Amino acid sequence: MRKIAFFNIKGGIGNTTTVYNLAWMFSEMGIKTIAVDFDPQSDLTTMFLRDSRLEKIYSNSHPHTLLDTITPIVNGDPAISVPSEEINENLRLIPGHLALSTFEELLSEAWLKCLNSEEYSFRISSIFKTITDHVAKDFGAEVVLMDVGPNLGSINRAVNISSDFIVMPVSSDLFSSQALKNLGITLNKWKVQWQQRRNLKPSNLNNSIPENRSKPLGYIVIQHSAKEINSVKSNLNRDNKIPVVYSEFVLNEAPGSNISTEKDENCLGLLKHFKSLDPMSKEAKKPIFLLKPADGAIGAHAYAVRKSYREYEVLAKRILSSCRC
Repeated sequence: MRKIAFFNIKGGIGNTTTVYNLAWMFSEMGIKTIAVDFDPQSDLTTMFLRDSRLEKIYSNSHPHTLLDTITPIVNGDPAISVPSEEINENLRLIPGHLALSTFEELLSEAWLKCLNSEEYSFRISSIFKTITDHVAKDFGAEVVLMDVGPNLGSINRAVNISSDFIVMPVSSDLFSSQALKNLGITLNKWKVQWQQRRNLKPSNLNNSIPENRSKPLGYIVIQHSAKEINSVKSNLNRDNKIPVVYSEFVLNEAPGSNISTEKDENCLGLLKHFKSLDPMSKEAKKPIFLLKPADGAIGAHAYAVRKSYREYEVLAKRILSSCRC
């Protein structure tokens, strides 16, 4: 089982859309997949579920979200019940919740108190591993995709230490290199800090805690317009220097000479944004590559659907191949 977090601190890139479409693609490939919405904005949840279902799962009489799993664990309940929504036979969703942000403070306190070898603090810091491991085992999942918000808060830190791999979507604008640099520095700092805490784990702790093996898997360049497709190479090398920044600040390797993203082994793919298909996808509650003429995908849109299928299939296979390395 592979737990993959998709993470960038620059909003508006298309992180959630990428997770959504990749989750569908993995399921199309016959791979049992779980998508987890760790972003309090819960955009991934609203992409998957219709309004009628959202009303039910967010009602007090029918709790069915990630927050409803966290609360009993925080209160010391030894039983774990993880609600998940069946999207198809190969795909499940653990819905997010807007109130998940209230968990930030408790996670932050637990992070500090782990230095005192407090058992409860280790349980809280490991809570996302506990949840994802449980639901993955129950479903027999091969892949868990974790969507997080664009920040460096304690929720994202807890997700990061609980993941096996990190994928970083980036865009071809001027600010992506700085965001990637900051993210890389922070991820490496978190790794060192969690190892310090692991060394202080209390001997009577029964919970399995994160192993601190989270590994950067690579980056995906999200191309936001047709014009950028032809200029993305020059944009990245002139302004962003994404391959060099990724190597130096994410992998902690000596920066080499500038290379194009197409030749960078750390680039998992150049992914067109397919903006024209987004409204149809949201309305139909389908990934962009499964849209039909009845959904409005005709003419040029139909061609874009076919192209998007090929791009996401190639990307999904590349991610799986990189996970085995």
